[in-house]
Amino acid sequence: MASMPRDDAARASQLVVIGVDTHKEFHVAVALDTLGRRLGELAVPTNAEGYATLERWALAFGQPQAWGVEGTGSYGAGLSRYLHRQGWHVIEVDRPNRQVRRKRGKDDAIDAEQAARAVLAGTATTLPKAADGAAEMIRLLKLTRDSAIKSRTQTICQIESVLITAPADLREELRRLPRKELIAKCGRFRVPASPANVIEATRYALRTLSRRYLALRAEADELTIQIKDLVTTYAPNLMTHVGVGPDNAAALLLAVGDNPKRMRSEAAFAALCGVSPVPASSGNTQRHRLNRGGDRQANCALHRIVIVRMQWHEPTKRYVERRLAEGKQRKEIIRCLKRFTARQLYPVLTNANAV
Repeated sequence: MASMPRDDAARASQLVVIGVDTHKEFHVAVALDTLGRRLGELAVPTNAEGYATLERWALAFGQPQAWGVEGTGSYGAGLSRYLHRQGWHVIEVDRPNRQVRRKRGKDDAIDAEQAARAVLAGTATTLPKAADGAAEMIRLLKLTRDSAIKSRTQTICQIESVLITAPADLREELRRLPRKELIAKCGRFRVPASPANVIEATRYALRTLSRRYLALRAEADELTIQIKDLVTTYAPNLMTHVGVGPDNAAALLLAVGDNPKRMRSEAAFAALCGVSPVPASSGNTQRHRLNRGGDRQANCALHRIVIVRMQWHEPTKRYVERRLAEGKQRKEIIRCLKRFTARQLYPVLTNANAV
């Protein structure tokens, strides 16, 4: 489905806004002029040819002022990267409001139009991550490492579960061994190719699980080295701060992305990490509440950094003692320290060196 402009002479100076509803196999776009009038819609496949077709279609209406794209971190990532390389202004658009959906219904063209109207109204202003540099490399390696660690944990739980129901003699032989020795011993079991009884089947299962655990551990260790090298190269000054190790540094770099200048201030970074207080005032009641939004992985990284500093960093320990003497609770102190840490690390993150 596609529609094209009728007046070719009027399109040269016309500014348009394009909204895109993204999917796995195809994207649907709707073009609006600056007065909000609908100009046309188009569906294209999710490949380089489709992206180029979409760009030519948009240019037929005029000069695209902005592209509002849903799901720039998932189905829209490829289109977002293509538009960035072409020099277009891309804005990330959230899923349409449910109240609007109940009133207007839902289909791909309606969602694309709502994306364009969100950009036109100024309610969508977030610049998406570029996803074309070191931060994207770290993200890919980190998600693979996290998967290996999760599978490793599941494997050791399965080993312990098998031991609980193992035959008595085998259970007594293995139950008191430390984990490292248990894994090593089970991995050396000699078993027949086809187990003939419960004991042989149990030993076969334990050997298989132990070797799987060792393989996952080696995989996670290798990925950890790769991530640490990338972090050290991309942001060499980040890990010089107390409490910032490779894991915490990687989580913060992922939150910032490959185009850190998209954040206008350290307050924007704090909001991104969910450590900025949110106003919750009404009438004569003036208060703030805890921010439960933002990037929770970055929030956890800041929390871990603060906990380490509270134990080993003398200035932080003195600050905690002073605030406790003032009657503040430990949770409140941690929230203040997380906000301070975000302010402290913001210039380091936004001035990271390119690989």
